[in-house]
Amino acid sequence: MRWDNLFDDLEGQLEQELSAEEVDLRAEEERLRLGRLSLRDRIQSIAESHGRRDEYGIRVLLNSGEAVTVRPTTFGRDWFAADLVEGSGPPSGCIVPIAAIGSLVLPRAQVAQSLDAVPGETSGRSLAARLSLPFVLRDLCRRRSPLELWTHAGAVCGTIDRVGRDHLDLAVHERDEPRRESAVVHYRVVPFAQLELVRM
Repeated sequence: MRWDNLFDDLEGQLEQELSAEEVDLRAEEERLRLGRLSLRDRIQSIAESHGRRDEYGIRVLLNSGEAVTVRPTTFGRDWFAADLVEGSGPPSGCIVPIAAIGSLVLPRAQVAQSLDAVPGETSGRSLAARLSLPFVLRDLCRRRSPLELWTHAGAVCGTIDRVGRDHLDLAVHERDEPRRESAVVHYRVVPFAQLELVRM
């Protein structure tokens, strides 16, 4: 009888130790998963959890201190395209370089949604996910579309004339005018590191 009690006690202790090891292992795996999450992964996880519904927005504080509310639509390697939500008017399109994000201001629910991301799972799904910011800016240059660049020095309107490896040339003119040499006030050479947002 004493032996039965001893073996039952040992079996209970072993089960308890195995359970504690399993809990520790799961906690360590979760810490490793969170350590591999990128800011892009977390923003994309929020966007995917909402789908195409229009009632949500992600509050982004840019490095300049400017705050915008966006609904991401497409994710590139180091940027995302979004609808810029402003007041009661219709949203306008924009491109946000990930490096321009100073911080995100999230409610508790969006923090939880962002942590559901699987590290790197979303990064290679589509062609857009592999495109870098210079590629997107070159496409805007080809389209010759007037746009507004938000930089650390402020916002400026114009048309992108050319895109280099780490900068772009902007012909500055009124936003509602097409790019004509007579309408160009001056030219700006803007390093990508200064870009905060490109508003179409």
